[in-house]
Amino acid sequence: MISTLIQETAQAVDPLLEGEPVEKTLSIIELVTTGGTAGIIIIALLFVLLIMAIYIYFERLFAIKEASKVDANFMNQIKDFVSNGKIESAQNLCTSVDSPVSRLISKGVSRIGKPLDDINTAIENAGRLEIYSLEKNVSVLATISGAAPMIGFLGTVIGMILSIFEIANSGGSIDIKTLADGLYTAMTTTVGGLIVGIVAYIAYNHLVVKTDKVVYQMEANSLEFLDLLNEPS
Repeated sequence: MISTLIQETAQAVDPLLEGEPVEKTLSIIELVTTGGTAGIIIIALLFVLLIMAIYIYFERLFAIKEASKVDANFMNQIKDFVSNGKIESAQNLCTSVDSPVSRLISKGVSRIGKPLDDINTAIENAGRLEIYSLEKNVSVLATISGAAPMIGFLGTVIGMILSIFEIANSGGSIDIKTLADGLYTAMTTTVGGLIVGIVAYIAYNHLVVKTDKVVYQMEANSLEFLDLLNEPS
C-alpha cells in the first residue's frame, strides 16, 4: 500500500519538474561555434592576431631590456681613454660592449680628429639606425590594435546580415535558432575584436615608453661624449 502511494506521488511530481525552467550555461567554445562559419573564421583570424601581438610584445620587450643595460663605468672609462689619447683602447671597449650606447660612442670615437659637427652628424645617423632597430615590428602592434576591432565589427555586420536574411526569408515563421546564430556571430566577433585591440594597444604603448627610455639614455651619453670632445685641452 505504501509503495503504491510513493509511486503515484512520484508520477504526479515528474510532470511538474519537467515544466520547470532549466538554467542554460554557455562556454567560450560553444559561444564561438554557435556563431556559424563566418563567426568561426573571424574569431580564428582574431586569435592569430592575438598570438602575433603577444609574440611581438615579449620579443621586443626582452630586446629593449637588453639594449638598456649599460655599465655605469662605461662612460668613465671612455673619458679616461679619450683624455689620455688612447683612441684605440676606447674603440676596443666600445666593440666589446653590445649595446646601442656603445655603438653610438664607437661611431663618435672613430670620427675623433674631424670637425665636431661631423662627429655629431655621424652619431645622429647611427642613432637613427639604432632607434629603427629598437622599433622593429612595433608598428605591427599599432596596426593590430586598430585592425582587430574593425575585423570584429565586420563580423557584427555579417551576423546582422544573416539575421535579417533569415527574417526576410522566413515566410512568416521565424527560426529562432538560426536568428540567434546570426546574433551570436555579431556579438562574439565584436567582443573578440575589442579584446585583441585592447591587448595590442596596451602592449604597443608599453613598448613605446620602454623604447623612449633607451633613446633618452642614448641621447644623454652622446651629449656627454660630445661635451668631452668640446672641452678645452
